[in-house]
Amino acid sequence: MAHEIMSPSKPMDSQGKPGITRALKVEETRGNHRRNGKVQVRWFEGWVGKFYDHRLLQEVKDGPIPKHVAIIMDGNRRFALSMAIDKNKGHSLGKEKVRQVMRWSRDLGVRYLTVYALSTENLSRRSQEELDHLFDLYEIGFMELAQDEEIHRDKVRCQAVGQLHLLPERVIKAIHATEEMTKAYDSMIFTVCLAYGGRQELVDAIQAMMADHTKGKIRPDDVTEELVSQYLYTKEMPDPDLLIRTSGEERSSNFLLWQMAYSEMLFIDVFWPAFRKRDYLRGIRTYQGRKRRYGQ
Repeated sequence: MAHEIMSPSKPMDSQGKPGITRALKVEETRGNHRRNGKVQVRWFEGWVGKFYDHRLLQEVKDGPIPKHVAIIMDGNRRFALSMAIDKNKGHSLGKEKVRQVMRWSRDLGVRYLTVYALSTENLSRRSQEELDHLFDLYEIGFMELAQDEEIHRDKVRCQAVGQLHLLPERVIKAIHATEEMTKAYDSMIFTVCLAYGGRQELVDAIQAMMADHTKGKIRPDDVTEELVSQYLYTKEMPDPDLLIRTSGEERSSNFLLWQMAYSEMLFIDVFWPAFRKRDYLRGIRTYQGRKRRYGQ
C-alpha cells in the first residue's frame, strides 16, 4: 500500500517561528483567513488562487477519477483546540465539511464515498457529553440527507454500516428512514461508518460464514476472497481506490482492514474542518500519478 503525506507550507510568524497553517479558521472572505481573530491576507487565495484552482480542477477531470474514495475524517477536536473553541463546535464544523465533500465528489464523478465517523473504540473512550453531541449530529445529519433536494435530484443512496445496534434508537431511526427514502438510487453511494471497527467486521463475517456452514449452505472449499467479501458490511461495494486521512496521522485506525489491501493511501496534514476542495483535488491528482500494481 503506497502512502504519502501532503503538508501545506508553514509560513513564518513575526518571531521567525513556523506558523500553524492547519489552525486557520474555516471562514474565508476574498482570500483572507482569520486566525485568532486576526485577518491574514494570503496572496495565493486571490485571483491567482482562483486561476490555480480552475487549472487544478481541469487537470483532475482529465485524469482517471477513483471510483471509490474512503476518508478517515480526523482532527475535529484538535481543530477546535487550535481555535480555542468548544470541541463540540469542531464536530459541528466537521459535519458541514462532509456535505461539502459529498458535493465535490458528485461533481467529479466519484461513485462511492465512504467516511469513518465513529469507531467502536470511540464509544468506550469518549465522554458521554461528547457522545451525546455526536449522536445529535448523526440524527440531524441523516434527517437532513433524507430531505435534501440535491440528494434526490442526484440520486444519492445514503446508508450506514457498523454495529448500529450500539447507537441510540433515535439515531437508528434516522438512519433507517434515510436508507428507505434513498434505497432506489445508484448514481452515488454514500456510506457512513458508525460504531465501526474493521476487526469486528471480520469477526462478524467469520461468525456468519460459520453459521452458514452449519446450515450446509457453504463448504470449507467454497471459501475464497470473493466469498469473504460477500459477508462484510460493504458487500455491495468495490474496495476503495483511494483512502484519505486528514490531520497528518499515519495509520488506518481499524478502518476497512480487508477492503484496503490495495488502496492508495494519502495522509494530509490538515484538520478535517479545514479540509479544502484544493486539498481534495491535490489528493486525487496524486492518486492519478501513481501506477497501481496489485502486487505485480
